[in-house]
Amino acid sequence: MAQLALCCMSHSPLLNLPGPSAELLEDISGALAAARAFARDFDPELVVIFAPDHYNGFFYRAMPPFCIGTAAQGVGDYGTHSGPLDVPNDIATACAAAVLEAGVDVSISASMDVDHGTTQPLQTLFGDAVARPVIPIFINSVATPLGPLRRVRALGTSVGDYLATLDKRVLVLGSGGLSHDPPVPTLATAPPAALDRIVHGAPMSSQQREARQTAVMDAAHNFAHGESPLQPLNPDWDQAFLELLDTGRLSDVDGWSNDWIEREAGHSAHEIRTWVAAFAALSASGPYKTGSRYYRPAPELIAGFAVRTAVPL
Repeated sequence: MAQLALCCMSHSPLLNLPGPSAELLEDISGALAAARAFARDFDPELVVIFAPDHYNGFFYRAMPPFCIGTAAQGVGDYGTHSGPLDVPNDIATACAAAVLEAGVDVSISASMDVDHGTTQPLQTLFGDAVARPVIPIFINSVATPLGPLRRVRALGTSVGDYLATLDKRVLVLGSGGLSHDPPVPTLATAPPAALDRIVHGAPMSSQQREARQTAVMDAAHNFAHGESPLQPLNPDWDQAFLELLDTGRLSDVDGWSNDWIEREAGHSAHEIRTWVAAFAALSASGPYKTGSRYYRPAPELIAGFAVRTAVPL
């Protein structure tokens, strides 16, 4: 019989870049230290992480709503892990088969490229992205059109049902969110170079990566100083979402439309899909209780930053 635990957290490339104040970083560091202690005490034998991608591994030439990696490697963006992850191919493949059998259409990748959305939480919790065997599960949270949240919940439930059959301690991670609207290119707005990247996956030169990092830092500085056209954070919406999770009312998200989420919390608030899937996976085995409950609106990171841990009752 499997033992499951959960940790969900926001991620941000700005945690690895100059700009955020020492006070903010110290405050977030305390929350992440508590999450690290939780993971250390649970001592997982397997990690399953639901994460988005930021046009580093998945592109409009073929954009699945969900994909399970049976082998994967980090792309090394924003100073995160570069190189192979320790993915147990047999377990990942069996997980994909079980999800498909449950009626959720999921693709697989035998060579999944993952970015900071996957590797930053792994490095935060374990010090090294390859410290534990991991199954990466991609959830499209950026490239419209997006499916309904009820399908994300179904994905998480089917993964949780499979994990319950394993004789392992499994830590389920969700990475992303909460309210935020960073300058991510879209099909409708991207200039030619960015369009070539988000559609065809055109590689970025070192100069282009440096320029992107500078643009991200500039955008965060302007946003934090009220000099940005980006959509403001919505702490009330964030807290309502967290309260929904804390009280086990996960099915409430089935009624949330994608348009409403964007209006309330920004285009990249769709990353809450990873949290929904993770909590659905945990709740597949019954009721749960949340432990660490951290939240802070962080304009310097262009995000409502949150951390949650949870265990079955």
